[in-house]
Amino acid sequence: MKTSPSRNRRADARRSRAAILDAATQVLNIEPDAGLEAIAAAAGVTRPTVYAHFSSREQLLLAVVERITDEAVAAMDAIAPDAGTATETLLRMIDASAHVAERYPVLLKMISALPVSTEVDRDRHLPVADRIGRVIERGRQAGEFDDRLPVDWLVASTMALGHIASTEQDAGRLHATAAKDVLRVSLLRLLGAAEPADA
Repeated sequence: MKTSPSRNRRADARRSRAAILDAATQVLNIEPDAGLEAIAAAAGVTRPTVYAHFSSREQLLLAVVERITDEAVAAMDAIAPDAGTATETLLRMIDASAHVAERYPVLLKMISALPVSTEVDRDRHLPVADRIGRVIERGRQAGEFDDRLPVDWLVASTMALGHIASTEQDAGRLHATAAKDVLRVSLLRLLGAAEPADA
């Protein structure tokens, strides 16, 4: 049975879009000021093809953010989120997310400087926040975490601490190991959790 021309066009469009996002992620992580022409060349497509998928550089950046978020979520899901204690799970999740972030230091710094509304920023972080929230709920129910503070506050604080640790590392005020240790201790104190036995 022959594949219809429209199906072939859709498949080609998906491949082009994926190639553009791959190229944008790689190029902008090296040269954040690179234009769409450089990204098109790296993707092996024309500039009009880039514009056919993304109407502006800002739209392309939003799609790159979504891709990195998907990568971080996949890494968090891959650490067996229901295995072990909630404390162990949360620390593994934070490590998994940090490993993804470490691959895109320049790109993430550029993205964090972009002016976005509170709603856009919240939506951008929602998949990560949802997973952290579920683990915190599990820890509270198991008696591992202090239940006197609202879950949403703990989720927001956990994510904020992660961003601060990354910022301090990028600024050279903490090296990678120290940033990881400081974040770990801060989270355990925030949640009222004990150090895991395998620490």
